[in-house]
Amino acid sequence: MTDRPRFFDDLAGVAGGAFSALAGVREEIGAIVRARVDEALASLNLVRRDEFEVVRELAGRARAGQEDAEARLAALESRIAALEADSGRFQPYAPPQDPAPFNSF
Repeated sequence: MTDRPRFFDDLAGVAGGAFSALAGVREEIGAIVRARVDEALASLNLVRRDEFEVVRELAGRARAGQEDAEARLAALESRIAALEADSGRFQPYAPPQDPAPFNSF
C-alpha cells in the first residue's frame, strides 16, 4: 500500500511539471505571435492608435491656431483699410516753414 500513494505523488509531480511547461510554452508562443504581428504591421506602414490620436490632436491645435491667426489678420486688414480711408480726409501735418533763418550775427 505504500507504493500506491508514492505513485500518485509522482504522477502529480509529473502532471504539475507538464502544466508549468505548457504554461511556459503558451507564453512563448504568445510572444512569438505578437512579434510576428508587429512585424507584419510595421511592413504595412500602419500607425498605432495612440500615435494617431496624438497627431490628430496636434492637427486640431494647428487648425485652431490657423483660424485664430486668420481672424486676427482680417481684423488688422480692416483696421489698416479704415486708417487709409481716414488718412485721405485729412491733410498730413506739415510744420510751418520759416522764410528766413534767424541769424544772431
